[in-house]
Amino acid sequence: MTPAEEPTGPKSLLAQRFRGFLPVVVDLESGGFNSRTDALLEISAVILDMDEDGHLFAEETHSFHLEPFEGANIEQSALDFIGIDLESPDRDAWPEEIALPELFRKIRKAIKKHSCTRAVMVAHNAHFDLGFLNAAVERCGIKRNPFHPFSCFDTATLAGLAYGQTVLAKACQVAGLEFDNSSAHSAEYDAEKTAELFCGIVNKWRELGGWPLPDAPVTEQEEG
Repeated sequence: MTPAEEPTGPKSLLAQRFRGFLPVVVDLESGGFNSRTDALLEISAVILDMDEDGHLFAEETHSFHLEPFEGANIEQSALDFIGIDLESPDRDAWPEEIALPELFRKIRKAIKKHSCTRAVMVAHNAHFDLGFLNAAVERCGIKRNPFHPFSCFDTATLAGLAYGQTVLAKACQVAGLEFDNSSAHSAEYDAEKTAELFCGIVNKWRELGGWPLPDAPVTEQEEG
């Protein structure tokens, strides 16, 4: 943990709920399935917050279109599936080495706000997204990645437990959340729907008594 990641105040409810981690919901779109060779084309992150009653909600979304890194592989079938036109004048794509540090700056600000130690990725089939993000961090030589390098919360697993569905669209439908299939496979839309799904599962568990509000702040000794 770097000095900038050290908690600076009393733990918030959000920090207590997730053992000092700040959950950040991420979705990305890529030019294929190989995180080492295929382009990262979009990334979106939803930063969460928690009210005084312990209910989790989406606070803000940050999204970037990304320029393919030099030599990146891009499968036409992937572009057709996600509906990205790389030549569109409205795409406003950023180089990875500029977009990712800007995104991480916003996430570190939220980490500090909640006196968390670092972020933990929440995503649908999370290890896919985490693999692409870690590959991009390594490619860009970024030294301060706010995300835990291997731990994550997978909403496909959580939705399978809570609703018996592992596909994002079907899980949202069973959960009573609107889902527009024509908007799917945009990183921003999918990240925001994943955030709704994750918050809904966490809050439902809270309502069932699975995580009662703590009577007192957790101390370092209690954590150990």
